[in-house]
Amino acid sequence: MTAPAEPSAVSADTAPKRRDYAQFVVCAVLAVIGVFLVVDALSLSEGFAKVDPVGPRLFPLVIGGGLLVLSVVFAVAILRGSTGDADSGEDVDPDSPGDWKTVGLLVGLFVVTIALVDFLGWAIIGTVLFAGAATILGSRHWVRNIAIGAVLGFGSFYAFYVGLGIPLPAGILDGIL
Repeated sequence: MTAPAEPSAVSADTAPKRRDYAQFVVCAVLAVIGVFLVVDALSLSEGFAKVDPVGPRLFPLVIGGGLLVLSVVFAVAILRGSTGDADSGEDVDPDSPGDWKTVGLLVGLFVVTIALVDFLGWAIIGTVLFAGAATILGSRHWVRNIAIGAVLGFGSFYAFYVGLGIPLPAGILDGIL
């Protein structure tokens, strides 16, 4: 005689997989960026790169095509019910709601950075960007955040300007830097 199986004894392998249709947003973003890259690459002219055997179109076409292929692969995987396994080392509850306040503050910081980079210059706004992001993400060492942000902001300014020959906006420090 065997005991009847309890309803809660269904194994995880036989349980129906839940499809997360919100992941189609990622597929759509990948597809939009892929189409943009392909269309933009096809509109590039040879320009000064006539002697270049690769040409200016190759890399945007490869990356755009790759994004389009990935968006289709991901969409098929989502339709099949494929989901990622939770990382056992993370201390995050996957069922808890997102921290939209932090996301909103970071988006606001990025908008401020974009709006003020020409006026304040990269060295200053890079400092504000790093210090603000570190503070928003939980660091309470404001002086250290600003110091590290200043090293990164001014260091990247000079790395681009001197090392690569690419001038970043100097803003209000024009003539000083």
